[in-house]
Amino acid sequence: MKLSKKLVLAKAKASDLESIKKLNCWGCNLTDIAIFIHMPNIEVLTLSVNSITSLAPLAGCLNLCELYLRRNMISSLSELSHLRSLGHLKVLWLAENPCCGTDPNHYRLTVLRCLPHLQKLDNQVVTEEEVARALTQGEEVTTPTEPVQNQPSTNGQPDTETENDPLEYSMDETNKIREQLGMKPLPRDKFPPLSSPPTREDRQLMRKSHTLDAILLLLKDLEEDELLVVHTAAQNRLQMFTQNSEIIKNSLQTQRTKDIED
Repeated sequence: MKLSKKLVLAKAKASDLESIKKLNCWGCNLTDIAIFIHMPNIEVLTLSVNSITSLAPLAGCLNLCELYLRRNMISSLSELSHLRSLGHLKVLWLAENPCCGTDPNHYRLTVLRCLPHLQKLDNQVVTEEEVARALTQGEEVTTPTEPVQNQPSTNGQPDTETENDPLEYSMDETNKIREQLGMKPLPRDKFPPLSSPPTREDRQLMRKSHTLDAILLLLKDLEEDELLVVHTAAQNRLQMFTQNSEIIKNSLQTQRTKDIED
């Protein structure tokens, strides 16, 4: 079932989505939580005992502090990559999902490697020693791959890229955008040769380049209040990186001190 605006407003007893800070949707048979794209101010969210498979809609909930996801259908810990930018997230309950696997120690260390700022995981307090071990023993979480949009054609020809693939932009188009932004043009060696298919590294480089170009270009059209929203989001993102760096630094120092004492 898709979580609708009407249901959210009814449960929260609110008149608009942006004012909601706490929401309990325990046991609502939910499969689609895309509504949270429009709820950036949510702080405490209970989604336990549902059929949720993706955490992508939560990536923009930058004020989220507590998230309860027990007994859902999250199959891969790669979904946690959508929570990396949530610097205020301190409490996560993920137990009894398929992604937890059969090795509780490996599961816990992998989650903490991805989200080292957590203070409580599955109702158990996170220690500095755990975070330090997670950095070396936890598995690195990668961003989940997007589902393939194009199926192989019946004539055996290879799939074509989607219409909005950033790599479809030509070098001239890209540099024209950069010129409008007052930026230096990209050199030709930053573009994969047309005679050979682009590698994964080529794609990642081009996507980052086009994303930055698009963001800067859009800034010209934003009003003051809209620019303040962008500014706040950027500050929260930078703060998250700073917090994670400090957590990792302190955890490593604690582990070194413990090793010396031992």
